[in-house]
Amino acid sequence: MQNDVLKILSVNRSREKGTLKLPAEEITLNHLGVMEDAHAGPWHRQVSLLGKESVDRFSREAGRSIAYGEFAENLTTHGIELSKTSPLDRFTGEHVELEVTQIGKSCHGSACAIFREVGNCVMPKEGIFARVIRQGSLRPGDVLRYVPRVFRIQVVTLSDRASRGDYADRSGPRIVELLERHFGSQPRKIDIRHTVIPDDTSSLSVLIEKTTYDEADVIITTGGTGIGPRDITVETIRPMLDKEIPGIMEMIRIKYGKEKPNALLSRGVAGIIGETLVYTLPGSTRAVGEYMEEILKTLEHLIYMRHGLDVH
Repeated sequence: MQNDVLKILSVNRSREKGTLKLPAEEITLNHLGVMEDAHAGPWHRQVSLLGKESVDRFSREAGRSIAYGEFAENLTTHGIELSKTSPLDRFTGEHVELEVTQIGKSCHGSACAIFREVGNCVMPKEGIFARVIRQGSLRPGDVLRYVPRVFRIQVVTLSDRASRGDYADRSGPRIVELLERHFGSQPRKIDIRHTVIPDDTSSLSVLIEKTTYDEADVIITTGGTGIGPRDITVETIRPMLDKEIPGIMEMIRIKYGKEKPNALLSRGVAGIIGETLVYTLPGSTRAVGEYMEEILKTLEHLIYMRHGLDVH
């Protein structure tokens, strides 16, 4: 996005859900959301935001003026196309900080007072929701800075020969390529770091401990998942996992093992260490492509789940 500043045009609240919100001189945000607002609570949709750009567009289509708060938004904003933000992005200001938790929502149609009075609702498509990270107050005219969440990913190639420079590592760069292609079509920034190390338990455990301590989002290793004497990846990482996610690797082995029985010999695991997702892939580029095809289908969802978001 070109503009990273969000201006607050109106702050709005209502005491009943499904009703139009009324502008206020100031609202107070606490750990539950907007005080004295019906949507406040211990959930992920504590604060709703809608851009003036969306309100103006709907006003033209409806042929009448739409007041701030009429779509039940807590914050009417200007300056950023809100629907192009992503969960876990943040808006920070002098007194408050919000974290995006959901883009759009289900429309309740005629069961909603807003729909009955306005005839339609723009919130399901163009509104967003957030939770309060830092408590404080907001008034019209306040400014929030948009801070996109960057997914930090560590790729690790385990190979004695590649680490010595005997041959060029191809599986690690292939993982990086697939990650960049996947996230390149999304409004999401990524920071990928790639490291080549020997098949050594100490080197791997130190790197994993450092990366998880820094709370990287994802670690993907390639190599060392077989049964050779130097294949130590699984033995090193499995005891470090707080939770294992067995279904991903089991499904991949079964899917490709039907036609290529050698695929069943990989002992790769997936799981969580602290806040970091960890996947251990085989060392061949073909296997990397097969594994990544399946891993990428659920990667963001797992990251969101780890942060308490059930994003569909």
